[in-house]
Amino acid sequence: MLKFVKMLIELRYFMLVAETTKTLEKLSKIGNRPLRLVALGDSTIYGFGDPEGGGWVERLRREWMSPESPGHILYNLGVRGDRAEQVAQRLESEFHYRGELRNTKPDGIILSVGMNDSARVQKPDGRNFTDFEKFKKELDNLLDTARDLSQVFFIGMVPVEASKMPFLNCMYYNHAEQYRYKEATRLACLRRGIPYLDIFEKWLNRGDRWWMSRICDDGIHPNVAGYEALFNDVCRWEPLAELSSATLTV
Repeated sequence: MLKFVKMLIELRYFMLVAETTKTLEKLSKIGNRPLRLVALGDSTIYGFGDPEGGGWVERLRREWMSPESPGHILYNLGVRGDRAEQVAQRLESEFHYRGELRNTKPDGIILSVGMNDSARVQKPDGRNFTDFEKFKKELDNLLDTARDLSQVFFIGMVPVEASKMPFLNCMYYNHAEQYRYKEATRLACLRRGIPYLDIFEKWLNRGDRWWMSRICDDGIHPNVAGYEALFNDVCRWEPLAELSSATLTV
């Protein structure tokens, strides 16, 4: 029975991957023009901690706007401190204001949120900033709304350095809570066929010395080297790499 269930899960996964690939192919051929994408989320989208490059989203925006090879149009709509609920509340209005022309809308949505939801408040074993069950409901609402609007891509959270806690004298982040919230996010994306880039696992697998050298002194935000690494990870990620390499004209 367990083997049969596993086979069904694997079959559904490959069907979702195939569906996503077809959508990406359609996106890369829209009217032989640059795509318009919006990036929504928390401070990792905003780029806090990177005074040189402005964050990974800004780095990607600059690369796509190169006069030598103009690419897609990317709007950074990150807000420091946002949780899933706040991003969901502003998603539709933010999205519809970025069509640029009448009766148009963005072609894709990049999301990155969940770290702030996972924090423990006031003490290391305090309540989560967003109750886990509530987070899953808010996340479902966010992903369903986003998927109804456009193609969605999700970039996962970076690992925190728990020894630097508390953040702002009241927020305690740790890997156990991060893992719980990011796994709920990864599975929710999988069920909907939304591409998910698991930055948390990717960075941890590179070793403590590697990822710790890419986190700010506050313990939670990437530093300049961290955002450069994030930018490279995103650019090498197949779902977005296909868009970046598409030959489009203005």
